[in-house]
Amino acid sequence: MYVTPDTQLVFHPFCLDLLNQLLLRDGAPIPLTPKAFAVLHLLVTHAGRLVTKVELLSALWAGTHVQDSVLKVCIREIRRALSDPARSPRFIETLHRRGYRFIGRIAISAGQPERGSNWNGLVGREGEILRMQGWLDRSLLGERQVVFVTGEAGIGKTAVVDAFLERAAGAPFIRIARGICLEQYGAGEAYMPVLEALGRLSRGPGSAGLAALLRRHAPTWLIQMPALVSEEERGALHREVIGATKERMLREMAEAMEALAAEAPLILVLEDLHWSDYSTLGLITSLARRRGPARLLLIGTYRPSEALLSHHPLEAVKQQLLMRRRCQEECLAYLPETAVAEYLTRRFPEARLPGEVARAIHQRTNGNPLFMVNVVEYLASRKLIVSDSAPDLREVLKEVETGVPESLRQMIEMQVNRLPAGEQSLLEAASVAGLEFSALAVAAGQKAALPAVEEACEALAHRGQFLRPTGTGCLPDGTVSARLGFIHSLYQSVLYHRIPLARRLRLHQRIAERGIAVYGERAGEIAGELSVHFEQARDYRSAIRYLREAADNAARRFANREAVAHLTRAFDLVNRLPAAEHGGLQMAILEQVGMVRRSMGDMQGAADDFEALVALAREQGRANA
Repeated sequence: MYVTPDTQLVFHPFCLDLLNQLLLRDGAPIPLTPKAFAVLHLLVTHAGRLVTKVELLSALWAGTHVQDSVLKVCIREIRRALSDPARSPRFIETLHRRGYRFIGRIAISAGQPERGSNWNGLVGREGEILRMQGWLDRSLLGERQVVFVTGEAGIGKTAVVDAFLERAAGAPFIRIARGICLEQYGAGEAYMPVLEALGRLSRGPGSAGLAALLRRHAPTWLIQMPALVSEEERGALHREVIGATKERMLREMAEAMEALAAEAPLILVLEDLHWSDYSTLGLITSLARRRGPARLLLIGTYRPSEALLSHHPLEAVKQQLLMRRRCQEECLAYLPETAVAEYLTRRFPEARLPGEVARAIHQRTNGNPLFMVNVVEYLASRKLIVSDSAPDLREVLKEVETGVPESLRQMIEMQVNRLPAGEQSLLEAASVAGLEFSALAVAAGQKAALPAVEEACEALAHRGQFLRPTGTGCLPDGTVSARLGFIHSLYQSVLYHRIPLARRLRLHQRIAERGIAVYGERAGEIAGELSVHFEQARDYRSAIRYLREAADNAARRFANREAVAHLTRAFDLVNRLPAAEHGGLQMAILEQVGMVRRSMGDMQGAADDFEALVALAREQGRANA
């Protein structure tokens, strides 16, 4: 059964109020302990089918050894509250030695959200969210689920996941962890979205035991998260993980995820997997193929076209998992005309728009949600559609058919150009900082004061224009900075490419230099990000330095393919430096990549690198070095 946090489940004369965690009779609350309420909630949401004792105990007492008698106490409490005798039940039927079944007739009561209250702008996706709730229900019973939400840019993957998570968050015992893959990290930071998700989890409610859990199950991961480890413990951890392998790191995280899910059901969301590093993809595969029970729902979003274009192995991995029935795919389609009409009705409740408007917008945008929203906002900005009066139909249709820009890029450009010059400049600097960024990076790019930049970014986010808040971050020098992200990656892309080249180079250089100043001796922790900024700034010497540091980071995480990719890029960039610097740098990189290949068992590749090193040394007259 699909329910939302504000759903009320009615079985006359009782009502289960999920938002307030209350059992009501004719509107009056009936006392019920939290565990008894949770048992009743689980039975009602699975009405009509047997819920076994094992399912109830694993869902509500996970990680705790309890006897069946604890469950019987809860059932007796529920029966008293419902005046439901065991011998002739109206609501809860006992199936001897097996479990219980809710046999009452249920009605679902839930108010429709109103524009301006909690409507998030999502239409036409109830079926997709229902299916995701079904997968969540299965995971709550210990059947691990891996779900790929796929579709083109602008199709609404993040919006669907956000709506699902908003509803899932109504269950207070569910943990939600979220990470995003960023294009600018390239082959970059191994396990970056997973580490980000764990970092967010460590800062969220109920996170007190995370460090201890990682210490117990995944020390190779704990050492990657310095904020969770004291100086005293760091040395011991370093000694403990000496000689660890990539396989150990995968196994440890799989076990840690299962341990987390044993404490409380876990939803792990990894976004934009078409930009993922291979190590993250390996972890997803490992989690999907493990056979043991786990109350884990892993959701990954990606664009299939982007993965195919970049020859990313994600599509092949997904197909293999589908063939083995180890994952599900929710492929988002274009919205139908009825969804466009619903959007218009809820966006302009008093406008009395005729059906021709929805039809014209649907034909123009082909039902792409992002295109649709931009077209509607364009019409609203020109006062052709307003909330409280009927439009001039002829003018609206003419503007949709001829006046709206042909491409989304042009539409975004028009939105940007309507902003004050200061906000345009700020958004351009933000686009250089990345899809998700700290206000401090934008301030560095603009050479502006941090408070003013934060205020401007938050004003845009408050208006729902281009940016959205993603939290705050505490940097190594103690600076606390707001974090934001672009509502959609297309906004970032359009803004980035409209910046004149010379200014773009300066912005990348300033952001990189500010990152080094803030991180100081710990700048290596963001080496992948720094290498991208320096390369885009055409400071190739610095880019090579941080690519080599990024390779060291990857190798320490046993992500040797990423390390090789970093070093290969560094080797290529050497050719951008003066010829006098080539030999020494190339030899150092060849030695470094040869050592990485040897550690990953690629003996032929390592031999080739070392032979090239010797040949280059002879050419440079350093054969005896």
